[in-house]
Amino acid sequence: MDAAAPQDVTEYTLSVVIPVYQGERTLTAVVEELLPYTRGAVTPGGVAYRVTEVILVHDNGPDHSDAVMRALEVQHPFVSILWLSRNFGQHAATIAGMAASTGRWILTMDEDGQHDPASIGDFLDTAIRERAGVVYARFTNERPHGLFRSAASKSSKRMLGAVFTLPDATQFQSYRLVRGDVGRKLAGFAATGVYLDVALSWVTNRVATSPTVLRSDDGRVSGYSLAGLFAYFWRMVLTSGTTGLRLVSVLGGILALIGLVVAVYVVVSLLAGANTGTEGWASLIVVVLLCSGAILVSLGVIAEYIGVSVNVSMGRPLYLVVDNPETIMPESGEPGESGETEHPGSGEPEEGRNA
Repeated sequence: MDAAAPQDVTEYTLSVVIPVYQGERTLTAVVEELLPYTRGAVTPGGVAYRVTEVILVHDNGPDHSDAVMRALEVQHPFVSILWLSRNFGQHAATIAGMAASTGRWILTMDEDGQHDPASIGDFLDTAIRERAGVVYARFTNERPHGLFRSAASKSSKRMLGAVFTLPDATQFQSYRLVRGDVGRKLAGFAATGVYLDVALSWVTNRVATSPTVLRSDDGRVSGYSLAGLFAYFWRMVLTSGTTGLRLVSVLGGILALIGLVVAVYVVVSLLAGANTGTEGWASLIVVVLLCSGAILVSLGVIAEYIGVSVNVSMGRPLYLVVDNPETIMPESGEPGESGETEHPGSGEPEEGRNA
């Protein structure tokens, strides 16, 4: 009797990390959707997997998300909470959750219900088939953000990929599957101001995408203001490395070359007896202004890089996990009430919310 062929009975464990900023209305439904996967599931390709933990990272949003999170932790044994001391932004909150994870794979997703957990199996199949360290969602439908914002987002990411030698930045999404060992080790060295997807590109060159549908945000207002969008873009620029500094050097060389060409032209014109006259004062002022502007922009870029270096050297944390605020400062309330008070706004533009 022939021996039966060995079968792969490995069950892949998944840690789901959800940074929570405005999840009061949506978070319960998201966790309930993940519940069936905690009992075990099989991908379309026949791979067994199970969600072993759902890590909710409280990012100090303006609503009563904390009360909802506490209720979910009591109701579901697979739910755990990380309490951040203040609002650090979506990328920092996600990295904090990755650092606390234990699964063989880490799935990161938003708290607003737009990411469909039914795609988890496809993500895992793609990761195994393509031996990828990171799998991003590739949304097959248009995002509900308006024409201007969508066009600005796509064009800025393409520019980053072309100018700052990043991998295809248009793939960057907050709905992603990451190898657990890669995610946890990255969280160990990620410094303040880091852009998570750029940091992932530092440690893996095997990146894949998996098609999925972006669901409706149920009318929730995006956490991105214009200032927040610019900060999101600028963080990608600064995290990209020293390419910006090299561009400053190239700009200085181009301006110097232009100045040399103009100087040669003036000298040759004088030697040839051409009448230069006194024309050109307006163009001279324009050139001076352009050069001065280029110098100031260049100095600004350098100052930003110095600022990032100073933050790192001073030890400014990317995030800080604290104890449950309810156990430190219990809030009094009437019997039958939750005892929660309304959260004040953080005062900082939220990054990555519904991006």
